[in-house]
Amino acid sequence: MHFFQHLSCSFSSIWHFPPVKRFENGQITRRERQVMDILFRKGKCTAEDVMEELPDPPSYSAVRALLSTLEQKELVTHSKDSRRYVYSAAVPEKKAKRTALKQLMATFFDGSPEKLVASLLDPKDQNLSNDEIARIRKLIDGDEGK
Repeated sequence: MHFFQHLSCSFSSIWHFPPVKRFENGQITRRERQVMDILFRKGKCTAEDVMEELPDPPSYSAVRALLSTLEQKELVTHSKDSRRYVYSAAVPEKKAKRTALKQLMATFFDGSPEKLVASLLDPKDQNLSNDEIARIRKLIDGDEGK
């Protein structure tokens, strides 16, 4: 074995970096969520496009790192356009929102949809109009499309 190959094998066994977990548990950072929102809204973007859309944007290399992390979580995919990477969401927006909502429900509401809805409907926190209440009732009754 060549010396550098041996050295490389030694380092890889010492410096083991576990892969980023997939988006199974719905946990993404605030910045990752902002990037996903941009990709859902715009469809396809370069890292520079994403950077221009972010509030208080980090450096270009930080945006590339965010996109790479989201790609490892299997939320984002890329294609090449000449020398540029063009990123897009790898999951439908609805699925991403449902997964994030499940994580929110598990974290703050003991996994209970009832507790989540009750907190949304708490009159101290919300001033819902009669129309909003009627639409919610239709959703609950399953009469949404009727």
